[in-house]
Amino acid sequence: MMWLVPAFSSTKGNNAMDIQAEKIEKLRKALDNFERAHARGESDFFDHEKEEKKANVRRRALLLLNQRARSVNELSTRLKALEFEEDIINEVIGDLTRSKLLDDEVFATEWVRQRAARRGKSSRALDRELQEKGVDKQTRAAALEQIDQADERDTARAVAVKKARSETKIPQDRADYDKALRRVVGALARRGFPAGMSMDLAREALDARIEDLKN
Repeated sequence: MMWLVPAFSSTKGNNAMDIQAEKIEKLRKALDNFERAHARGESDFFDHEKEEKKANVRRRALLLLNQRARSVNELSTRLKALEFEEDIINEVIGDLTRSKLLDDEVFATEWVRQRAARRGKSSRALDRELQEKGVDKQTRAAALEQIDQADERDTARAVAVKKARSETKIPQDRADYDKALRRVVGALARRGFPAGMSMDLAREALDARIEDLKN
């Protein structure tokens, strides 16, 4: 069973990344054109000092977006940490949002799709991560609709099985068994899966691993 609903295929994910890269390249060209025009003195109607400040902020913003997609709040916070002027940051953020280079809905959807599949994260953990990045509740909820309960249980089972496979010895007694069980449960807990589900799947995976070791 797939972990995520098929509406968000890897092909669509790749297309989204291609579109993002194309938008970044267009914005970079626009920035270069402005800077050349400014150097030739062809943009007298601009506030040159302000536009130079915006160009510096845009340039850094593009570098950050080239590294990976970011939420509006996350990018704004990073730029403020670099001690750019807040009003200039706000203008650049507005420009990027209007051009769709910054889009919290797209960001949240991709964050959930990728981290659920690649990192085995629970919906609760993903919701917490998006909240930490400043994504609002409604947008988080919409992105998390990609994951249903069956998908999440399958994701948790895969995490439990992977962790159980790291056990190389058959437990000698109940104490040894409980220690191994706690290690598997801990792997699930760190990804935010509910305690009851984690215990059931951890026990199931560990028991299967012990049977494999016996054979």
